[in-house]
Amino acid sequence: MQGLILSKKNQIALASAILITIAFIAKLGFKIEAIAVWSLMIASVIGVAPIAIQAYQALRVRVVSIDVLVTIAVIGAFIIQNFEESAIVTFLFLFGAYLEQRTLNKTRAAIKELTEMAPESALKQMGNGEFVEVGVEEVDVGDILLVKTGAKIPVDGKVLSGAGSINEASITGESLPVEKELGSGVYAGTILDNGTLQISADRVGEDTTFGKIIELVEEAQDSKSEAERFIDRFSKYYTPAVLGLGVLVWLITRDFELAITILVLGCPGALVIGVPVSHVAGIGNGARHGILLKGSEVISDFSRLDTMVFDKTGTLTVGNPSVAEKIFYADDHEKALSYLASIEAESDHPLAKAVLTEIGATAFLPVADTEVVKGGGVVATVAGHRVAVGNAALMERENVPLHAQARADLARLAGSGNSLVLTAVDGELHILMGVRDQIRPGVVNDLHRLKKLGVKNLVMLSGDNQGTVDAVSRELGVTEAHGNMLPEDKSAYIRKLIEEQKQIVAFVGDGVNDSPSLALANIGIAMGSGTDVAIETSDVVLMNSDFSRLPHALGLVKATARNMKQNIVIAIGVVLFLLASVFLSEWMNMSIGMLAHEASILVVILNGMRLLRYRL
Repeated sequence: MQGLILSKKNQIALASAILITIAFIAKLGFKIEAIAVWSLMIASVIGVAPIAIQAYQALRVRVVSIDVLVTIAVIGAFIIQNFEESAIVTFLFLFGAYLEQRTLNKTRAAIKELTEMAPESALKQMGNGEFVEVGVEEVDVGDILLVKTGAKIPVDGKVLSGAGSINEASITGESLPVEKELGSGVYAGTILDNGTLQISADRVGEDTTFGKIIELVEEAQDSKSEAERFIDRFSKYYTPAVLGLGVLVWLITRDFELAITILVLGCPGALVIGVPVSHVAGIGNGARHGILLKGSEVISDFSRLDTMVFDKTGTLTVGNPSVAEKIFYADDHEKALSYLASIEAESDHPLAKAVLTEIGATAFLPVADTEVVKGGGVVATVAGHRVAVGNAALMERENVPLHAQARADLARLAGSGNSLVLTAVDGELHILMGVRDQIRPGVVNDLHRLKKLGVKNLVMLSGDNQGTVDAVSRELGVTEAHGNMLPEDKSAYIRKLIEEQKQIVAFVGDGVNDSPSLALANIGIAMGSGTDVAIETSDVVLMNSDFSRLPHALGLVKATARNMKQNIVIAIGVVLFLLASVFLSEWMNMSIGMLAHEASILVVILNGMRLLRYRL
């Protein structure tokens, strides 16, 4: 019976509203007092039923909840035959609960959208080579799947054949489609806008990126921040205190109606709902913009950030070296480039790959008499010419003269953090290339935005040599930059900031070697395309490694923290005003107080919902 009544709360609220309306029409319109009284009595009885059941359930676990206060107040008003007050109070309380639940459901809409986007079926290749539709739970790692235009990608995997564009908004927050071809990675839950793909399943079920997103967001919703835990403790003691105040007022004044009014006006409903609605709305906004916030505790610490520490490679930089600049010192460029490409094609060194990518399509010639010079480069014969490819030391060994302009170019490129690749043909310098890991597009502007949001110190840590790190730091404009750092050195630096300098520190990284620092920092922020260990260890995940999400994430948590404080001030302010009005004015009564109380709940809910529209 209790479950049935509680499940019909909204219908009971509607019935109460109808009965109250009938009562006022009978009394004011037709002067039929009996119908008015009976309508209000019935409205009071049916309205208090679900509230009393919730109060009883709370008392069974030794909690004096808001429902206890309202139940006592309504019964008291009924006893003194103030049926109008008792009916209106129960209706307003039930209607407030309805608004509260409906609004909370809206704030969870972003997360609900995620779960609804989860794929349910897949076209799986069977033993005879045919593709058959099966439930996504029947797909195993290594299976080959067919995805047609308009279908959802069922698993994380790689493209085996075909091409097409995929809407990855559910993973990255980006609305623009991404082109996919042979070897491209794909994510579960994304949608193939056009084309046809065959993919191999690398991760299935809860192990997919999409599955982890849903799991992380749901865990974040269930977590409680320090503010929420404080409010839980506050309510535990506050509610009995209000009950005690009501009893004390009755003992002193013998005014039973005044005591009952105090019970109604002292209900801290807006205080209880204000912080959770801000928390859920903030996490929902983050999920929509490709930012995973793992709980409201993260919001609290992140919003008070002092220092943000970055791993360089793969975080501030792209993570793959490329040619930043090339200079020619002889006329026959095409032949020299062809000789260079022919030698580099036989190497798997990262610099060789960067050089080949820069040269692009060219004629590859036979390479003979290859000699690898340790710490210098490569010397070989290409099409009858002696070609040396390497650093300045190799040029000196090969007696290649470096004129004044070449030496100036070498110094300039080295000073900018480039690795140098020189090419000499038959003892004459032809090409100089500067190769380095490029800074991510837009990072300089993003770092500036972080400073404007109140981050006092921006620190870069890297395993690269200090010269390269200094060159990159000058371009980025960070506060500090430290090179030659092993993973344990990075962790020690983070520990020093937190324990000795008492700073609130965020660490941003993407690799396995970043995991200790991500775990040690107050806030660990992982790039979404980084390793599983880094993502699992972190507190915040930037999906698709989009660095530009970081300023939005910081601005969002600051806005959420402010919103929580605003709701606490509104809730406490309304309660204090109502209680003061009882003693200092003659116009305050239960109905007016309850109306103001429910209005305050609606105000904090609407204030929290503003976070759903937040954009930096």
